[in-house]
Amino acid sequence: MRTKAPALTLILLSMLLLNGCGMKIYQSLGKDMGAYVRPVTGPEFSPVPSYKWNGKKQALVYFYRPESQWGNDEIMAPSFYVDDNHYFNLRANGYTWLVILAGQREFDIRRPFNGIEGVEHMGPITLIFDHILDTEFKVEAGETYYLRYSEVDDPESTYKGLPEGHPLSKGPARLVPEETALPEIRETRLLLDKVAVHNSAAQSIVEDNLETDYQRRRAELLEQRKEEIQALKESGDYESASWYWPWGGGPTKRLETDRKLRQLEREREERLAQESDGHWWWPFG
Repeated sequence: MRTKAPALTLILLSMLLLNGCGMKIYQSLGKDMGAYVRPVTGPEFSPVPSYKWNGKKQALVYFYRPESQWGNDEIMAPSFYVDDNHYFNLRANGYTWLVILAGQREFDIRRPFNGIEGVEHMGPITLIFDHILDTEFKVEAGETYYLRYSEVDDPESTYKGLPEGHPLSKGPARLVPEETALPEIRETRLLLDKVAVHNSAAQSIVEDNLETDYQRRRAELLEQRKEEIQALKESGDYESASWYWPWGGGPTKRLETDRKLRQLEREREERLAQESDGHWWWPFG
């Protein structure tokens, strides 16, 4: 028996509710309508003012999609992710931008199926419908990038700063130089946050990037801590727990990774305090 698309969507959402622990569902419900349903009607292209980003630590990335008959007939537009966070779905004749913290960043594009794009950590099963792009790219401070998306034609040229064979130098999503991008992006319009095409773009995502970097670094240190403890056990600098007190035992020397973890937590606490201006007691400030 063939399962209808809305029924499949409900099944996947039910799985999320029942198995929320550890399971990740990729979805863009209420955001994925294509140009056939919601044509892009925002303002014409306008460069982002320099005061909106810090060229010493950040980069500016434009995302755009030239108009095409294929894109105009699209019912559901592809989703764009940075560091596994969804920000927008790119419709034909649309553009948007993000201010991104310099560093190694993950870029993903997923095609939705009734708003659902995939499920991971579902026991032994991983369900992905159409993962158009899955790559990492080192974002350099002070740079302005243009990511062009088109399923019908290739750009005149691609960005020269990519390693040979990099995913962003081939396929529908490509980094292109400014001289290639500007004539095309000037013909597009800004993606606006509206019903059925909600998005979280045209803004800085630096705070999200900082949190991602923290989580990555913490995971690395926890793995290094396991290795450090194993080394102490092999050198005899680790006491085993007694049979009558299983919570005892441990390293006889201070762990370097513990010091680094404490420092990492302090830096994060200071950053969060600065982001909230220290007014935890006054949420309206």
